[in-house]
Amino acid sequence: MPALRHARTSDHRTIVECVQRWWGDSRTPEQARELSLLLPRLFLQFFCGTSLILEDGTDIRAFLIGFYAADNDTEAYIHFVGVDPKLRGQGMARRLYMTFFQHAAEEGRTEVRAITSPMNAGSIAFHRAMGFSLERGDREAYGLSVHTDYDGPGQDRVCFHKKIAL
Repeated sequence: MPALRHARTSDHRTIVECVQRWWGDSRTPEQARELSLLLPRLFLQFFCGTSLILEDGTDIRAFLIGFYAADNDTEAYIHFVGVDPKLRGQGMARRLYMTFFQHAAEEGRTEVRAITSPMNAGSIAFHRAMGFSLERGDREAYGLSVHTDYDGPGQDRVCFHKKIAL
């Protein structure tokens, strides 16, 4: 079982490499590189205490990049999660999410938010299984309530919300 720890700024290069490698089976190398751009170093410089790593002594096997809202005392946000494809379906992401929920609740947070692409059926199913609700968007697509242009033109997203407590 991989060991759980908080992220460190020095994990950045390895996490970027993991994203490019782990998503390489479902994307072109260019698309995997673009996906890794969603994780600039600043996330680990400023949110390493709220981000989590699962490692097995030789390498990172899973990670969760998350943070607490600066503008209110109730919300937390999960920005990006990755699990080594060899370990998917073994509860690694669930372990990261549950630990994040616990830490956020201990800090007084009562809500967690996350987003994904409306075409990412696996992510949508996982978030629903974790107890997230879909937030009402401005239109329907793929049988889902979608937020049009959420991340820029043509970048529609499904937005999730979950209440948490100790």
